[in-house]
Amino acid sequence: MAQHNLSTVIGFEFLRVVTKKRFWLAALAIPLALAVVFALVILSSRTSDLTTQAQKNAHLTFTFTDDSGLVTDAVAATFGGTRTTDRTHDIAAVKDGTLTAYFAFPADPSKEPVAVYGTDKGIFQNGTYEAVARQILVTAAQQKIGSPQLTAVAQGKVTITSHTYKDGSLAGGLDAVIPPLLFLVLFYVSIIMLGNQMLNSTLEEKENRVTEMILTTMNPTTLIVGKVISLFLVGLVQMLTFALPVLIGYVFFRPNLNLPDVDLAHLRLEPESVIVGALLLVGGFILFTGSLVAIGAVVPTVKEAGNFFAPLMILIFMPFYVVSLVVSDPSSLIVQIFTYFPYTAPVTGMLRNGFGSLSLPEAGIVIVELFGFGFLALRLAVHLFRYGSIEYSKRLSLRNALRRRRDPLPQR
Repeated sequence: MAQHNLSTVIGFEFLRVVTKKRFWLAALAIPLALAVVFALVILSSRTSDLTTQAQKNAHLTFTFTDDSGLVTDAVAATFGGTRTTDRTHDIAAVKDGTLTAYFAFPADPSKEPVAVYGTDKGIFQNGTYEAVARQILVTAAQQKIGSPQLTAVAQGKVTITSHTYKDGSLAGGLDAVIPPLLFLVLFYVSIIMLGNQMLNSTLEEKENRVTEMILTTMNPTTLIVGKVISLFLVGLVQMLTFALPVLIGYVFFRPNLNLPDVDLAHLRLEPESVIVGALLLVGGFILFTGSLVAIGAVVPTVKEAGNFFAPLMILIFMPFYVVSLVVSDPSSLIVQIFTYFPYTAPVTGMLRNGFGSLSLPEAGIVIVELFGFGFLALRLAVHLFRYGSIEYSKRLSLRNALRRRRDPLPQR
């Protein structure tokens, strides 16, 4: 019977949320916004590429002087340039519009700026002068070097493969850091997207004043557990909806969006860090869900519940204020406090697990702590919901609620 009631609660709570128009409006708002942003980025990128290419290939009628000795007449001529000896005359010609542009290349272009004088062609077209001057110097330098290999090295076009070792084995490096840190991303997405629903999961019945009727036919533990499971399922739907445009953008429009090319085949899944990351995620989710449901059982209105929601959200972001210490000095006092304080432990633990500074004994302590406090928070939520369900107009007194452990319902 209890199992039947649990499945009924899960199905009812899940369908009650996902069948509402406002749920899909909220869930699709971010993907639609991302799609618009992606479209604008792609359009801007194409326009920028065309403008840049046009500027590089532009041929101007200009004069130049070269104190560096790098720019030859032949190189300048390919871009429409002619050497001059009268700097003052040519600058005056540009000012009165009889000459399109004049470039003055200094003795040391690496330390001194190239002076460009040109007629105004508008904000965007004026960039042509700078692009042509730069391309002239690049072409001249390449000819001076006379070697494609040396030119590539001078421009930093080299590939370096690193091999680092830990305890005699090849270390995974960044490829091993990314997979466990994905659990941190999932944790943030789930809490941020589901936080309000966790908080309101018990408040809706209280505000509708139907909790007395519910508790006469159902065990409060079954109700709370069913709500938690349904919240997890709703979170999966929201995360899939959120991830879909990101995946489409990465797979089909990665070059246009200037996204990094991550070779998923090179990612290293180290079983120990993956298991620890998954347990930290589940434990943190249970802890925050139980805490938010318990808050919802205590307060009478959604507005008052918001006063408690903000501090919990601040706690999950606090570890990022000391992220440099988490990476460089995980044994520092503040990092240790954040590692073992329940409400900062999930994020700090997942960060340290991703960067390889969370030892297995430390991970075991944090995981046990999260699950222990998480189940304690759920039990407290059940108890507070039992006694706070009929407190429709005022906040439940924790002291009075904890004293009445064996009464099925407080007497009115």
